[in-house]
Order: sequence, then C-alpha cells, then structure tokens
Amino acid sequence: MRLDEFIEFEANERAERRRLAAEKDYGILDRLDSFERRFEEHVSDDAVVGSVSPSIFVGRSDYPNVSTGLLSPVGREERAAAFETSASWYDEGVSISDVFDRRTSLLNSARGVDVRDVGASADAVGGVSASVTAGADAAASVHDAWNGWVGVQREVAIADRPVDVEIGLDGAPDLDFDVGTQDIKTPTGPRAAARTAELGENPHVPRPIQKTLEDDDWRAEGAMTYLYRRGFDVYEINTILSAGALGRGENRRLVPTRWSITAVDDTVGQFLRGSIRDNPTVDRIEVHRNEYLGNAFWVVLAPGRWEYELVEMKSPGSIWNPDPEAGVSLAAASEGREGRTGYVEETAGAYYAARLGVLEHLDDRGRQAKALVLRHVSDDYWGPVGVWQVREAVRNAFDGERGTAETFGEAVRGVAEHLPVSLGRLRRKSTLAAGLQANLSDFADVG
Repeated sequence: MRLDEFIEFEANERAERRRLAAEKDYGILDRLDSFERRFEEHVSDDAVVGSVSPSIFVGRSDYPNVSTGLLSPVGREERAAAFETSASWYDEGVSISDVFDRRTSLLNSARGVDVRDVGASADAVGGVSASVTAGADAAASVHDAWNGWVGVQREVAIADRPVDVEIGLDGAPDLDFDVGTQDIKTPTGPRAAARTAELGENPHVPRPIQKTLEDDDWRAEGAMTYLYRRGFDVYEINTILSAGALGRGENRRLVPTRWSITAVDDTVGQFLRGSIRDNPTVDRIEVHRNEYLGNAFWVVLAPGRWEYELVEMKSPGSIWNPDPEAGVSLAAASEGREGRTGYVEETAGAYYAARLGVLEHLDDRGRQAKALVLRHVSDDYWGPVGVWQVREAVRNAFDGERGTAETFGEAVRGVAEHLPVSLGRLRRKSTLAAGLQANLSDFADVG
C-alpha cells in the first residue's frame, strides 16, 4: 500500500476508534467512592484474611532500604489475574481510566527490607520498627529467603497464577479519596504496613523457573533470556527478577519494580539484537502505525544494518508536558549496530520498550533494518499508565496494513505531515532524519 493510501486508511481507522471510545463513560470519581466502600467491607484494622495476590511491588525510594509489597485486589479476588499488568491489557483495549481502576483497586501490603539482606530491614510503611519488621526473616539473606515476608513475596512472584495469601496488617490501609480529576496523575492503590504473610496454598511454579532458581551459578542476564526463549513474556520475567529470584547465589537481591522492567526490556532487546545481527535486511521502505491511549507511534523500517532511534514529541497539556503554553517538547535517543554503553536518560524506559517491539518483529521475520520510531504524546494522555503501553503499541503496530515508500526521505516527509512539529525541527533532533535534504518549507514551525 502506497504511503498516501496507508495514511488515509489509518485516519479512517482512528476516527472509528475515537467514536467507540467516546461512547464509553468510566465515571472516575464514582469509582473512587466504590473503592472506599469495598475496602471498608473487606479490610479490618488488623488483618486481611483470604485475599489473593497476583503480583508484588518493590519500591526504589531510599534504596537499598526499600518498601516491598504484596498487591491484592480486595473484594475482587475472582478477577485477580486481570489486575496484573500484562500484554492482555492491550488486547482488552483498556483505557487510562481502566488502568486507574485496576491500579487503585490493589491494596499494597508493605514492609521495609534491605534489598541484599532481609535481616537488615528498614522501617516499614506506617512506622513499624526494624525489629518487628524483620520477624521470621531475621538473619536471612535474600538468596536463602523462602520463609517469612520475602519468602511469601517470592512465591507469589514465581507462581503461574494468583496465590491465596493471608496478610496481617498493622493498622488500616491509607488512601486519600478526597481528590478531583485534576489531581489524578499517578494511579496508586491504598497502602498498609504489613506484620505477617502466610501462603494459603502451595503455588505452582513452572519447570523453567525452577531451573533458574536452582542454578546458583547462572548470571541474571542468561536466566532472563532463557526464560524468554521458553515462552515467558517480559512481564513475568521482570516480576521474578524484582523478587530477587534470578542471578548468582549470594548476589541475588530485590530489584525495584521500575528498574526491573527496564532491565528485562534491555536484556531481552540485546539478545534479540544479537539474533538478527547477520540476518538479511528488509528489502523496501516500510511505514507502520499504531495509536493507543493518546499515544501515536510511527515506525519507519529501512534497508540496512541495525540502527534504532526513538523520537518523542510531547504535546502541551499531556502528562509529561502539562503547561498548555509550553509548546511541543522533543526527546530522542539512538543506537547503532553495537548498541549503547549507557542508560538512556532522555527517553528512559520508553526507549527500551519500543526497541523490544521492533526487534521482536524483525526477529520473527528473520530480518534486520534501520528503525526510526516516532512517538506523539497527545493531550489525550492525561495520566501515566506505564511503559507497557509503549511496548504493546509498538508490538501491535506491525499487524495489518503497512505503507511503503521509494526512499527513506519520502517516508519521513510523509509521516512528518502528521506530526505536531515541523520536519526541520525533527531533523535537528533526530539522528536518522538529520541527513535528509531540506526544503525551505520544512522549517515552518508547527509546534
């Protein structure tokens, strides 16, 4: 499909998606009231009995003394699996409001620990002292912790389905429900200081995960790629890594959730980059597009050895550029055939998430290419839902129709007509687009 035909086709598809989305009303503030009633009905001052935990959370504040939590959808146990972030959220077509609903419905029963040594516990959420927090975990390293708080947390992380748990709380959950629509920025659930946790069942652990746990000499990177090749998605792997269940023996430690997500995207991405290194290149210029949760992604693939760049354009009024008078902000990061040697600061986790989607597509096709990903964050993106939406939007951008162009310049020029910045400004920011021959009209500033 020629690029101009593809763009017209995509515009019609987007109009239909917007129409369907407009018909759905989520009533965010009404849901807040229902959350409060549900917590009052199911959570007492000192315990949560018979809850189900689909996942865990490890914070990063005050690292290496961090808050670690068991997440439980109190009052919605029968749907526990739906509350765990996964690729299925995209398949369901969840909205930002849906994400807010699911995230704020999870009770985070938390305690403080040292990421390396469970016995060296930090003060837990809610002011529980270190001596009380340590409890049954005292003097245990993360590597050996299969009992007590960290042990239960690890069992939840490695299980292949939500796990029945009984959590003893130190006081009632803490959540401020007195918010308005302008206050809803980062959706988080209620938190409570936890005293104890016990399993209500013996979790089922898949054999490949057991293998990575039993091999104390396996570096974390090797264990991650092994699990990925065995069919585990990055969502499952980052939870296992976060629980301190991967790596060499005494080097195992808890990993903050936000860090583990990027670590797995990066590690699997490096593995895939090596896998496509000697593949033939794509044989023509391709343009792919997808739009989800107020984010539009254009992926331009061109013949040649692997190169990759992500350029982000954040519209005024969007969550990462809230000032409506600020103009469109740009961020970019790139890599060549050998990858990068340092962390990407400017585009952060989105860089690795988008790269993973591109590399998976190329690996499936047995090809390599130069890849330019252009992300437009519109003002419809009112609340941050996490980099999973970047990953899934790019993964799914390759389904269905694609556009083609005779040259890379033609492709970028065609896409630039639908971006919130001029081609001239894009060229000044982008490494891959910088070499395009410029016309005077390219510098007309539209954002």
